[in-house]
Amino acid sequence: MDYTLAFKDKYTVEDLVKIMEILRVRCPWDKEQTHESIRKNFIEETYEVVEAIDTGDADLLKEELGDVLLQVVFHSQIETEKGTFRFEDVVEGICRKLILRHPHIFGNVIAGNAEEVLRNWETIKKAEKGIENTAHSMRRIPKMLPALMRSYKVQKKAADVGFDWDDVGGAFDKLYEEIEELKRAVEEGDLAQQEEEIGDLLFSVVNISRFLKVEPEKSLAGAVDKFIERFSAVEEMAKEIGMDMTKATIEELDELWERAKEKGFQQEPKSNCEIK
Repeated sequence: MDYTLAFKDKYTVEDLVKIMEILRVRCPWDKEQTHESIRKNFIEETYEVVEAIDTGDADLLKEELGDVLLQVVFHSQIETEKGTFRFEDVVEGICRKLILRHPHIFGNVIAGNAEEVLRNWETIKKAEKGIENTAHSMRRIPKMLPALMRSYKVQKKAADVGFDWDDVGGAFDKLYEEIEELKRAVEEGDLAQQEEEIGDLLFSVVNISRFLKVEPEKSLAGAVDKFIERFSAVEEMAKEIGMDMTKATIEELDELWERAKEKGFQQEPKSNCEIK
């Protein structure tokens, strides 16, 4: 055991890097891991950070940020052993990127508001990565992102070069058009076409959310939570009146649903879904 590390009153990032180095040598589990084997851990830890943010729990956020930092150090250590780069190189890279992409702070460029900052950021990013056009930029958006989030980003890039409706009315017209096309696909029994039209319909909904500056991923997550709470209330009411839900008619269940909806309407928290 490295007693120097085991009994410190205060730890630093350098200590974390050293601990990870030791674990990769001495711990049977840690030394067997690869980028691929712990890939899912990174995703899970990131979502746990998001949940901590949403719940407003500062202590939990501190813990989950530590777990994400561990993942960064873990992946960096694997590459250190290969001789490709070290954690210090990761830190240097992000520091240089931040300085380069904030010329209004570390250079002589003027940015009067947040929108100008973002435009400068995107311009510099395109130059750095050799992005030739908007389509190229769209293709660089990770396919592993949730589809709603990815579609929002794609639409935003299109809108930035003028490929957009004049107002939300055009987006609503497109939504209605996609609904009709989906209806026709259902009537014709074309399963492949139905799948495609469902995608177009969802894409249109995301377009409306972008106009309203509402984050579709967060909105849908809120709708899912709301559904679960209302369904739970329906189950409780059904139990109280001795109703077997599996044998009840849809009209009977819908009546309970409306009662649950009315009962919980004033209690439902209003979430802030605006994209900053």
